[in-house]
Amino acid sequence: MASKSDPLGLLIPKALPGAEPLEERLRASLAARLEALGESYVPRTHNLDERGQPHFTNRLLLESSPYLAQHAHNPVDWHPWGDEAFEKAKRLGRPVLVSIGYSTCHWCHVMEEESFDDPALAAFLNARFVAIKVDREVRPDVDAIYMAAVHALGIRGGWPLNVFLTPERKPFYGGTYFPPQPMGSRPSFRQVLESVAREFQNNRDTLEDQADQIADHIRKNLEGHRADASVRLSAETLTSVAAYYIEAADPEWGGLDHTPKFPSSLPARLLLRYGRRTGDANATAVVRLALEKMATGGMHDQLAGGFHRYSTDARWLVPHFEKMLYDNALLAVDYLEGWQATGDRAFREVCEKTLRYVAREMTSEIGAFHSATDADSTNPAGEREEGWFFTWTPVELEAVLGGKRAEIASAWYGVTPGGNFEGRNIFTTWRQEASVANDLGITTAELRSELEKANAILYDARSTRPAPLLDDKILVSWNGLMISAFARAGFAFAQDEWLDRARRAARFMLDTLVEEERLLRVYKDGVATGPAFLEDHAFFIRGLLDLYEATGEVAWLEAAMRLQAALDEHYRDDEGGGYFKTADDGEALIAREKPGYDGAIPSGNSIAAHNLVRLHAHTHDAGYRESLDRLMAAFAPSLLRGSTGVAELFHTVDFELDEAKEIVVVARERGAELDALLAPLRRAFLPNRTLSLVIEAEDDVERHARSAPLIKGKRTRDGRPTAYVCIDRVCKYPTTSPDEFAKQFGKIEPYPSSAP
Repeated sequence: MASKSDPLGLLIPKALPGAEPLEERLRASLAARLEALGESYVPRTHNLDERGQPHFTNRLLLESSPYLAQHAHNPVDWHPWGDEAFEKAKRLGRPVLVSIGYSTCHWCHVMEEESFDDPALAAFLNARFVAIKVDREVRPDVDAIYMAAVHALGIRGGWPLNVFLTPERKPFYGGTYFPPQPMGSRPSFRQVLESVAREFQNNRDTLEDQADQIADHIRKNLEGHRADASVRLSAETLTSVAAYYIEAADPEWGGLDHTPKFPSSLPARLLLRYGRRTGDANATAVVRLALEKMATGGMHDQLAGGFHRYSTDARWLVPHFEKMLYDNALLAVDYLEGWQATGDRAFREVCEKTLRYVAREMTSEIGAFHSATDADSTNPAGEREEGWFFTWTPVELEAVLGGKRAEIASAWYGVTPGGNFEGRNIFTTWRQEASVANDLGITTAELRSELEKANAILYDARSTRPAPLLDDKILVSWNGLMISAFARAGFAFAQDEWLDRARRAARFMLDTLVEEERLLRVYKDGVATGPAFLEDHAFFIRGLLDLYEATGEVAWLEAAMRLQAALDEHYRDDEGGGYFKTADDGEALIAREKPGYDGAIPSGNSIAAHNLVRLHAHTHDAGYRESLDRLMAAFAPSLLRGSTGVAELFHTVDFELDEAKEIVVVARERGAELDALLAPLRRAFLPNRTLSLVIEAEDDVERHARSAPLIKGKRTRDGRPTAYVCIDRVCKYPTTSPDEFAKQFGKIEPYPSSAP
């Protein structure tokens, strides 16, 4: 109970178990924050009093990151990343535990409940360590450093990532998930803490020497190669990369032939480009199979649209149920290009369904896009359970749909009494419509009609369940990917709604997350914060370029050029080529990473390279070409050995080895004639092109030409929409005919035998 001497005692204890007392100013801030959250606030902890109030509250309650806030009522004396924690470690002579994760990470939640919410374990941790929590989505630079440290120790990385540091921020030991009790050869978390504390006390000099060696190793590996301008790239290594993926593909279920299966593991868009240039039907077939199987499996949310993060099995059946914005942005484009390359209408439908899901469930009131939803949700017993929100039993279907409609839904989605996931059913659509309709004694048209009605009812019913946690922070980089998806789909499908969504999100980014021509990274609860990283600039610049090409609105090209100038000034490695992850005036970590390898999202340098190709084509500014040449030279060792880790960078190799089309379309106004001229371009798989669309009634043509000089002098012919197809600034005869336009841009050049 609170007392006159301790008025905050009812809300905030004086100290967390085993920790130093909390300062009164901090306790007051925590109490004010807790009261401001109101009666509807549900503390995320098992340590509650009879009134449902938390026994423990730590500094993370004051943080905006949803991941950090999830740990605000742990008994651990958590600190956010910053100088205060490391100064404390120096003062107390203690090692530092840096625990890194993200808000929708299932095993992060497991370790939190098992260990970080345990008062006895927290007491030991607080007494012997200084503990720091990091959201990897807010600080990917910190995550990259300490993930590299774990890899240097010969340990497979993942999240949660738990790394032990000296007070000078140098890592000496680490791992991922540690269980509360020993598990086979894996020690318990308590055993790890005891061992590290003992070694730090008894053999600190040895650990610090080890930390110095690891730090040197990290610097050498993360800071990248120096540019070799003599290197010339050819199609040979691209061919070897494509051949590897074709050989490694699962011939039955698609994707790579191993588990778990991540969508990003197969570079679908690179294989489509390779198949287009070479005519290799195997490359396109590998992509087609992967897209088909992902779409019909449980990793695809059959009811609402969108994709879960990855599949735990070979059949894409049982997913890890979180949904990430970046996955859905990248997959939407995969399916869009799959439709353009194959003409398969089903791929277009998956793309549209994915974007409808994002529009409905992942879009904020301000028009930007939320980050993720959790894998876990609350079951009827009040317990958090992975996947419960998304799964069904026959009894539940009968209760919601009833009768024949429940029978139809069960047959189509493969629902059985035994289920396919812990006694429940993940929906799949593995059977053909005609087969299901025949078994049910109805026509395929009746099947489709009934399923449309059933889906609406099931979606509404599912929406009444306790939903997975929404991570509502807005990240510039991931928003850039989704802006690209909406812009490209908006153009390809002539869908103004998608273009408007891309415009609204881009305008919010520019108005709210740009400060003195510098990007910030995160928007949460009305506050924009930094630092921004290479990926924020690269992904957002790509989104702006896609929006410019989809709309013809020059303001987006101008914004891309301004942000590229900031990237060049503060992130470019003028000596070694390429771009660093962090700015030259950002926080100095033990290494300044120059990222080149793709992961779940493409490398920032890979996207920056493709942006430079496009910016040079649009603006004819030689500075972009110089930056591109040095970037490609910096990563030439990886490209020359055909590294599969730089698959996205091979998109730029493919572009550079093509006679890329520079297209200008001029019209007096928008309307049916312009739509007819653009129609063949919308549906064409033409990855190596740029497009400038000039609408004379809307456009300041002189202003537009200052940024995109190729449009200068281009006019309509006979007042009709007119297309100009150019290669290296030399244009074919202008045409008003859609058929002639398609012929001009449709010629495919095979790869040259060697680069010039």
